[in-house]
Amino acid sequence: MLLPFIVLIGAMFLMTRSAKKKQAQAVEMRNQMQPGSGVRTIGGMYATVKEIGDDTVTLEVAPGLHAVYAKNAIGAVLSDEEYNRIVHGDEADADSDIKITGDAVPDDVSSLTEKDDASDAKADLTKKAEPAEAGAEAEVKDGKADGDTDAK
Repeated sequence: MLLPFIVLIGAMFLMTRSAKKKQAQAVEMRNQMQPGSGVRTIGGMYATVKEIGDDTVTLEVAPGLHAVYAKNAIGAVLSDEEYNRIVHGDEADADSDIKITGDAVPDDVSSLTEKDDASDAKADLTKKAEPAEAGAEAEVKDGKADGDTDAK
């Protein structure tokens, strides 16, 4: 009877311990912020740290545009190389694992499709009558042809 209770208390202790560890790592990461550091907010916005307060941080989200955020809103402090690669599109260094060759995205769609003479012809989008109705006149109901309305 006592054993399940002890196991439950032990599991709760281990779960709270790991949560406290994660919180301590997040606080340490936020303490590493310095003016000029590149950061990503928990909302996914990339910005540069301009000023750090007790509970707030001022971020430059665009050139000349500053916004004040809670320190808890900082999701990650990025290295200079990673921030420049993401925000400014700088290519990776020669020593990194990422190799970019040529254009990652073509300038237009024409290079993605094969050239075909039949594709130049315009498609016929007109409605074709079905063989059963081809010779028959449109059925008239109450003096109106199919599709006519009373609206003027």
